[in-house]
Amino acid sequence: MTDRLANPIRVLCVDDHRLVREGIALIIDREPDMTVVGSAASGADAITLFKQFVPDVTLMDLRLGRMSGLEAIRAIRQYHRGANIVVLTMYDGDEDVYRALEAGAATYLLKDMLSDDLVNTIREVCAGQHPLAAGIQARLAERSTYAALTPREIEVLDCVRLGMRNKEIAGALYISEKTVQVHIRNLLFKLRVNDRAAAVNVALKRGIIHL
Repeated sequence: MTDRLANPIRVLCVDDHRLVREGIALIIDREPDMTVVGSAASGADAITLFKQFVPDVTLMDLRLGRMSGLEAIRAIRQYHRGANIVVLTMYDGDEDVYRALEAGAATYLLKDMLSDDLVNTIREVCAGQHPLAAGIQARLAERSTYAALTPREIEVLDCVRLGMRNKEIAGALYISEKTVQVHIRNLLFKLRVNDRAAAVNVALKRGIIHL
Protein backbone atom coordinates (compact mmCIF):
# COMPACT_ATOMS: atom_id res chain seq x y z
CA MET A 1 0.00 0.00 0.00
CA THR A 2 1.29 3.44 -0.94
CA ASP A 3 1.77 6.10 1.74
CA ARG A 4 -1.06 8.62 1.54
CA LEU A 5 -0.71 12.35 1.09
CA ALA A 6 -2.22 14.53 3.81
CA ASN A 7 -5.31 15.49 1.76
CA PRO A 8 -5.92 12.82 -0.90
CA ILE A 9 -8.67 13.04 -3.51
CA ARG A 10 -11.67 11.32 -1.96
CA VAL A 11 -13.44 8.97 -4.39
CA LEU A 12 -16.85 7.29 -4.21
CA CYS A 13 -17.21 4.24 -6.45
CA VAL A 14 -20.67 3.20 -7.69
CA ASP A 15 -21.12 -0.05 -9.63
CA ASP A 16 -23.51 -2.98 -9.24
CA HIS A 17 -20.68 -5.51 -9.68
CA ARG A 18 -18.59 -6.11 -6.57
CA LEU A 19 -15.62 -7.32 -8.60
CA VAL A 20 -15.56 -4.05 -10.54
CA ARG A 21 -15.75 -1.98 -7.37
CA GLU A 22 -12.93 -3.95 -5.78
CA GLY A 23 -10.81 -3.66 -8.92
CA ILE A 24 -11.24 0.09 -9.06
CA ALA A 25 -10.39 0.35 -5.36
CA LEU A 26 -7.13 -1.53 -5.98
CA ILE A 27 -6.23 0.85 -8.83
CA ILE A 28 -6.98 3.93 -6.75
CA ASP A 29 -5.23 2.55 -3.65
CA ARG A 30 -1.96 2.50 -5.60
CA GLU A 31 -2.10 6.27 -5.98
CA PRO A 32 -0.72 8.36 -3.07
CA ASP A 33 -2.96 11.32 -3.87
CA MET A 34 -6.35 9.55 -3.79
CA THR A 35 -8.40 7.18 -1.69
CA VAL A 36 -11.78 5.40 -1.89
CA VAL A 37 -14.11 6.68 0.85
CA GLY A 38 -17.17 4.68 -0.11
CA SER A 39 -18.49 1.95 -2.38
CA ALA A 40 -22.11 1.56 -3.52
CA ALA A 41 -23.92 -1.10 -5.53
CA SER A 42 -27.13 0.86 -6.20
CA GLY A 43 -28.26 4.36 -7.07
CA ALA A 44 -30.02 4.78 -3.72
CA ASP A 45 -26.89 3.76 -1.81
CA ALA A 46 -24.83 6.10 -3.98
CA ILE A 47 -26.99 9.07 -2.96
CA THR A 48 -26.82 8.08 0.72
CA LEU A 49 -23.04 7.67 0.68
CA PHE A 50 -22.54 10.86 -1.27
CA LYS A 51 -24.45 12.82 1.36
CA GLN A 52 -22.43 11.11 4.09
CA PHE A 53 -18.95 11.63 2.62
CA VAL A 54 -19.37 14.41 0.00
CA PRO A 55 -16.50 12.94 -2.05
CA ASP A 56 -14.29 14.97 -4.35
CA VAL A 57 -15.07 12.66 -7.29
CA THR A 58 -17.78 10.03 -7.81
CA LEU A 59 -17.32 7.22 -10.32
CA MET A 60 -20.78 6.23 -11.55
CA ASP A 61 -21.93 3.28 -13.66
CA LEU A 62 -25.15 3.82 -15.61
CA ARG A 63 -26.68 0.37 -15.16
CA LEU A 64 -27.55 -0.05 -11.49
CA GLY A 65 -30.90 -1.81 -11.34
CA ARG A 66 -34.01 -0.13 -9.94
CA MET A 67 -32.52 3.37 -9.96
CA SER A 68 -30.30 4.03 -12.95
CA GLY A 69 -26.97 5.79 -12.75
CA LEU A 70 -28.52 8.63 -14.71
CA GLU A 71 -31.19 9.11 -12.05
CA ALA A 72 -28.54 8.96 -9.32
CA ILE A 73 -26.48 11.62 -11.10
CA ARG A 74 -29.47 13.94 -11.27
CA ALA A 75 -30.30 13.40 -7.59
CA ILE A 76 -26.72 13.97 -6.46
CA ARG A 77 -26.35 17.09 -8.58
CA GLN A 78 -29.64 18.42 -7.22
CA TYR A 79 -28.32 17.89 -3.69
CA HIS A 80 -24.89 19.37 -4.47
CA ARG A 81 -24.41 21.33 -7.69
CA GLY A 82 -20.64 21.17 -7.32
CA ALA A 83 -20.51 17.36 -7.35
CA ASN A 84 -17.84 15.99 -9.68
CA ILE A 85 -19.24 12.85 -11.30
CA VAL A 86 -17.37 10.65 -13.77
CA VAL A 87 -19.47 8.13 -15.67
CA LEU A 88 -17.64 4.80 -15.97
CA THR A 89 -19.68 2.34 -18.00
CA MET A 90 -19.88 -0.19 -20.82
CA TYR A 91 -22.59 1.82 -22.61
CA ASP A 92 -21.00 3.53 -25.60
CA GLY A 93 -24.01 4.93 -27.45
CA ASP A 94 -24.09 8.60 -28.39
CA GLU A 95 -27.42 9.06 -26.62
CA ASP A 96 -26.00 7.55 -23.42
CA VAL A 97 -23.13 10.05 -23.53
CA TYR A 98 -25.42 13.00 -24.20
CA ARG A 99 -27.87 12.13 -21.43
CA ALA A 100 -25.10 11.65 -18.86
CA LEU A 101 -23.43 14.97 -19.64
CA GLU A 102 -26.79 16.72 -19.74
CA ALA A 103 -27.56 15.30 -16.27
CA GLY A 104 -24.39 16.89 -14.95
CA ALA A 105 -21.59 14.36 -15.33
CA ALA A 106 -18.16 15.97 -15.72
CA THR A 107 -17.00 13.41 -18.24
CA TYR A 108 -17.72 9.97 -19.68
CA LEU A 109 -15.39 6.97 -19.64
CA LEU A 110 -15.68 3.43 -21.00
CA LYS A 111 -14.62 0.51 -18.83
CA ASP A 112 -12.12 -0.73 -21.38
CA MET A 113 -9.88 2.27 -20.71
CA LEU A 114 -6.41 1.95 -19.17
CA SER A 115 -6.01 2.34 -15.42
CA ASP A 116 -3.58 5.25 -15.93
CA ASP A 117 -6.24 7.07 -17.94
CA LEU A 118 -8.75 6.53 -15.14
CA VAL A 119 -6.59 8.00 -12.37
CA ASN A 120 -5.49 10.89 -14.56
CA THR A 121 -9.12 11.68 -15.35
CA ILE A 122 -9.99 11.63 -11.64
CA ARG A 123 -7.25 14.20 -11.01
CA GLU A 124 -8.39 16.40 -13.89
CA VAL A 125 -12.05 16.33 -12.85
CA CYS A 126 -11.13 17.07 -9.24
CA ALA A 127 -9.25 20.11 -10.56
CA GLY A 128 -12.41 21.36 -12.26
CA GLN A 129 -11.71 20.12 -15.77
CA HIS A 130 -14.10 18.26 -18.08
CA PRO A 131 -11.87 16.06 -20.26
CA LEU A 132 -13.54 14.13 -23.06
CA ALA A 133 -11.75 11.45 -25.05
CA ALA A 134 -11.70 11.86 -28.82
CA GLY A 135 -13.98 8.85 -29.27
CA ILE A 136 -16.59 10.31 -26.93
CA GLN A 137 -16.43 13.66 -28.70
CA ALA A 138 -16.96 11.83 -32.00
CA ARG A 139 -20.09 10.16 -30.63
CA LEU A 140 -21.51 13.52 -29.58
CA ALA A 141 -20.71 14.97 -32.99
CA GLU A 142 -22.49 12.04 -34.65
CA ARG A 143 -25.53 12.55 -32.44
CA SER A 144 -25.82 16.15 -33.57
CA THR A 145 -26.50 14.93 -37.12
CA TYR A 146 -29.65 13.06 -36.04
CA ALA A 147 -33.07 14.51 -35.29
CA ALA A 148 -34.00 13.89 -31.67
CA LEU A 149 -36.84 11.49 -30.87
CA THR A 150 -39.65 12.78 -28.69
CA PRO A 151 -40.38 11.04 -25.36
CA ARG A 152 -43.53 9.54 -26.88
CA GLU A 153 -41.61 8.24 -29.91
CA ILE A 154 -39.15 6.57 -27.55
CA GLU A 155 -42.04 4.96 -25.66
CA VAL A 156 -43.46 3.64 -28.94
CA LEU A 157 -40.02 2.41 -29.98
CA ASP A 158 -39.57 0.53 -26.71
CA CYS A 159 -42.93 -1.15 -27.28
CA VAL A 160 -41.73 -2.15 -30.75
CA ARG A 161 -38.63 -3.63 -29.12
CA LEU A 162 -40.91 -5.83 -27.03
CA GLY A 163 -42.54 -7.16 -30.20
CA MET A 164 -45.85 -5.37 -29.70
CA ARG A 165 -48.13 -4.73 -32.66
CA ASN A 166 -49.67 -1.33 -33.36
CA LYS A 167 -52.96 -2.26 -31.70
CA GLU A 168 -51.13 -3.44 -28.57
CA ILE A 169 -49.00 -0.29 -28.48
CA ALA A 170 -52.10 1.87 -28.81
CA GLY A 171 -53.74 0.08 -25.88
CA ALA A 172 -50.61 0.26 -23.71
CA LEU A 173 -50.08 3.97 -24.31
CA TYR A 174 -53.77 4.97 -24.47
CA ILE A 175 -53.49 6.41 -27.97
CA SER A 176 -55.10 5.53 -31.29
CA GLU A 177 -53.60 3.08 -33.79
CA LYS A 178 -53.41 5.92 -36.29
CA THR A 179 -51.32 7.94 -33.83
CA VAL A 180 -49.04 4.94 -33.34
CA GLN A 181 -48.57 4.73 -37.11
CA VAL A 182 -47.61 8.42 -37.21
CA HIS A 183 -45.07 7.95 -34.42
CA ILE A 184 -43.54 4.93 -36.11
CA ARG A 185 -43.29 6.73 -39.43
CA ASN A 186 -41.58 9.67 -37.74
CA LEU A 187 -39.10 7.59 -35.76
CA LEU A 188 -38.16 5.55 -38.83
CA PHE A 189 -37.41 8.80 -40.63
CA LYS A 190 -35.39 10.20 -37.73
CA LEU A 191 -33.38 7.00 -37.29
CA ARG A 192 -32.82 6.76 -41.07
CA VAL A 193 -34.12 3.21 -41.40
CA ASN A 194 -36.87 1.51 -43.39
CA ASP A 195 -38.38 -0.99 -40.97
CA ARG A 196 -39.15 -1.60 -37.31
CA ALA A 197 -36.41 -4.18 -36.71
CA ALA A 198 -33.75 -1.84 -38.06
CA ALA A 199 -35.13 0.98 -35.90
CA VAL A 200 -34.74 -1.14 -32.77
CA ASN A 201 -31.19 -2.16 -33.72
CA VAL A 202 -30.10 1.43 -34.33
CA ALA A 203 -31.77 2.66 -31.16
CA LEU A 204 -30.07 -0.03 -29.06
CA LYS A 205 -26.69 0.75 -30.59
CA ARG A 206 -27.07 4.47 -29.95
CA GLY A 207 -28.36 4.01 -26.40
CA ILE A 208 -31.77 5.53 -27.06
CA ILE A 209 -33.34 2.39 -25.56
CA HIS A 210 -31.82 -0.55 -23.67
CA LEU A 211 -32.56 -4.23 -23.24
